[in-house]
Amino acid sequence: MISINKKIIDKISEHSLNEYPNECCGILAGKNNQISNIYTIKNTAESPYRYLMNPQEFLNADNDAIKKNIHFLAFYHSHTHSQAYPSATDVRMALESGWTDILYLLISLENKEKPILKIFSISETGNITEEKFTIPD
Repeated sequence: MISINKKIIDKISEHSLNEYPNECCGILAGKNNQISNIYTIKNTAESPYRYLMNPQEFLNADNDAIKKNIHFLAFYHSHTHSQAYPSATDVRMALESGWTDILYLLISLENKEKPILKIFSISETGNITEEKFTIPD
């Protein structure tokens, strides 16, 4: 089970609200299923319906993670007008990119006053499983 502290959840929420009405995206990294770092990445699609991570910022995050001896544990993005559940496009992108060994955190802004955050795994066959997570004190 993955662990995410409240400070990182707050940063994800802030990022999603700042990018609204477009989707935000980013990377969560850490060790031993404990997220310690967040990398906010520019959504080059600049769309309320999809995201594309800026390749240079992705590479910078990867290099920083290597230096810190941590690993990418999850990709995150917002859904601005729908529930926190992977869309067909999200699943297709996960499969096409080969990133099926990572988690996908989605934050729904259907109700901007109470964003909903959920985490999923997407298997190599496209099966979606909601994963539990903890928020340590």
